[in-house]
Order: sequence, then C-alpha cells, then structure tokens
Amino acid sequence: MDPGIRSPLIDLFRRGEAARDVRLLAARGALAPREIDQLALLLILCDDSDPEIAGAANATLDTLPIEPLRAFLARAEVPREMRDFFVTRVGIRPAATASGNGDHAAPAEDDEEDAEEDPKVLASLPIVERMKLAMKGTRSQRAQLIRDSNKLVAAAVLSSPKLTETEVEAFAKMANVSEEVLRAISINRTWMKNYGVVAGLTRNPKTPPGISMHLVQRLNEKDLKMLTTDRNVPEAVRLAARKFLRKGPKEV
Repeated sequence: MDPGIRSPLIDLFRRGEAARDVRLLAARGALAPREIDQLALLLILCDDSDPEIAGAANATLDTLPIEPLRAFLARAEVPREMRDFFVTRVGIRPAATASGNGDHAAPAEDDEEDAEEDPKVLASLPIVERMKLAMKGTRSQRAQLIRDSNKLVAAAVLSSPKLTETEVEAFAKMANVSEEVLRAISINRTWMKNYGVVAGLTRNPKTPPGISMHLVQRLNEKDLKMLTTDRNVPEAVRLAARKFLRKGPKEV
C-alpha cells in the first residue's frame, strides 16, 4: 500500500527497485533511522511479492507495542494513509494526545571533527552497510556516498534525518552525482525554497535540461549573466537565460 510518505528512499521501495536483501532488512525493522520512515517501509513491504519479505514485514508490525504506536499515530506529521492502515488492519486508532519526539534516531555525532574516510573503504562495504552509513553516518560519509553508483545508497543519503540544506546545496552543484539525485533534489519543495540549491541545479551540467530550464526564471540578474556564457551547460539553458535576462529577472 501507499503509506503517504515521500522520500527518495521510500520512492525506490514504492517502485519496487530495492534489492531483496535490502527489502528483507527493512521488513525486519532494521533499516530506516526514523520511526515514520520505517513504518512507511513496513506498510509497503507487507504486500511484497516475496512471501518471506511480506511475512517478515507483517511479523514486525505485529510486534509493535500498541500504546506507543497509538501515541505516535496521533502526531501531526503522520499521514492519513498510515493512520487508516492501522485502523483497518487491527483496529488501532491514534491516541487522544500525541507523543513527543519518539523517533529512535541515531545518536548525534560530531560531524565537524569526523575524520575523512578513505572512499575505497566505503566503496568496499556491502550495500546494506553503505545505506546505514548514508542515513546514520557523518557528513563526510554522506558527501562520499551521495556519489555511490548504487541508487539505493544515494537515495539513503537524501533520506537521512541528519542531512542539512547546506549539504543539499553542495550536492546540487556536484557534476559527479547521478541525474536521479538531482531529480530527487528538484522535487523536494523544502529544498527548492533555498536559492543556493536552485542556482546550483541550474548551473550543474548534469541536471536534465527540462529541470534547469524551468529553474532559470528564478535566478537573479548576476547568475543569469553568468549562465549565458557558461559553456558547461546545454545551449538551450543558455538561450533561456538570455531570454529571461532581456525580460528582467525578479529580485532575489
């Protein structure tokens, strides 16, 4: 079922693009660091075509303590689809009052002092371990794993509860990330309120032209002028920048 939650990682699971071992780990409740994301994965996987994965997801759901679950379901960020699932499935309704911050997130780490890790060491880890680091690890690990060739790992980085807008802005400027990463950034409304993210995507030669051309109109005059002479971006994007420059860009 659709849990009503959107994130790059959950979207991959929704489309059935997660490997079996990753789906099985999520079905056992051992993948996502945030409760709401883990519940969303369980709701998707309880109908998985693989009987073992569906069975594991349903078994995990059956072990959830009722009162903490009811308190969690009363929280404002929980979507209606998720609440309806538990009411229909086992008659569990949200509590009268919501719980506080009940997410069992990873312990906070001091990313500033985190030592730079050898990219070869990270690349040699199994996919599941790389995904765990992508969601629970440090800033330097996320900066390396966002470029991972496996789209599940990169999606896990973008779904990390520790991810900051400053990091997203840096990712938007990277020409060595996948198009899928840039597309995922471009459809996130919160991130796209950040002018630095918009400008980074527009100037990134890896961004699909259909996205960057749409963003050109949001650039200020200085960035439009730079874009008109940037030979790294497609010609269509440069032409669009010249067009909006003649019209007079909005002040940012």
